[in-house]
Amino acid sequence: MNRRGLVLSVLAVGAAGFGGAAWYATRPQTMAEAVPVAPEVNDALIRPYSPILGPETAPVTIVEFFDPACEACRAFYPIVKDIMAQYPEQVRVVIRYTPFHGLPSETAIKLLEAARMQGKFEPVLQSLMAYQDAWAAHGDANIQKIGRIAEGAGLDLEAAMTQIKSPDIVAIFNQDKADVKTVGVRQTPTFFVNGKPLDPFGEAELRRLVAAEVAASQS
Repeated sequence: MNRRGLVLSVLAVGAAGFGGAAWYATRPQTMAEAVPVAPEVNDALIRPYSPILGPETAPVTIVEFFDPACEACRAFYPIVKDIMAQYPEQVRVVIRYTPFHGLPSETAIKLLEAARMQGKFEPVLQSLMAYQDAWAAHGDANIQKIGRIAEGAGLDLEAAMTQIKSPDIVAIFNQDKADVKTVGVRQTPTFFVNGKPLDPFGEAELRRLVAAEVAASQS
């Protein structure tokens, strides 16, 4: 699993509940000044259709290349929520789908888009993350459970079965896959903050980069 070794301690905390922040220890590192990506890559970071969490006009944008079946994405889910809670007016999160785990990822992504059509995106996302180990356990993915978990969060599953075949959802899925290649994403989650890649990767580094961008937006 991508970045698994880096986030094992986060998973141990996150498994107990996703309402609060999760923390993990990393080696002390010096964070170099983040440099924005090339223009052609920046153009592929955000699409007009991309799901947005938080204020649409927030001055700081976290772009997360996200796979709902990824354990590290699950581990970072409460961390990102905590950052948004810390900066409720200054930070928004743009989600880009990254189906690195085959059929389970693809199914969850399409159900998330159906949930967005139904106005249920955030509760379905939260449930898929909270119960990820029930439907996307390594080597034992359970496609049927994805639907049941989403339905339990308020998704009209019968309507969703039609919606996931719609040209709009298919187009979103295909464009995000293409943008993953354009940007060069190889691991999930991969973060960009106001167009600057998170490098090195880590919770502390993400918090520092967001804090720096928030401070810059207020100067």
